[in-house]
Amino acid sequence: MLISNMEILPGKEVKTHLGLVQGSSVRAKHVGRDIMAGLKNIFGGELKGYTELLQESRDEAMERMKQQAESIGANAILNVRFSTSSVAQGAAEIYVYGSAVILE
Repeated sequence: MLISNMEILPGKEVKTHLGLVQGSSVRAKHVGRDIMAGLKNIFGGELKGYTELLQESRDEAMERMKQQAESIGANAILNVRFSTSSVAQGAAEIYVYGSAVILE
């Protein structure tokens, strides 16, 4: 499955546009990560626990989008975009979406 944030790909032609595909993941903060984040707020530095949490969420959302595209027969997803939102105290959603297509 080819996944790109570009609308068109040089040397490739969109044969069929199959529509919007999407994936999301909602994750809550972990108490242990909150403690380390509190210390980092005092001393400074990267919040690695949160970085890992967001990377896991992005990976999961991308995989869900990819599965949806495969289920409708796409071989590529173009114009991919990410969005985030807070859904509850201490929980955030990563949302990814794009256009499922068949490329020649």
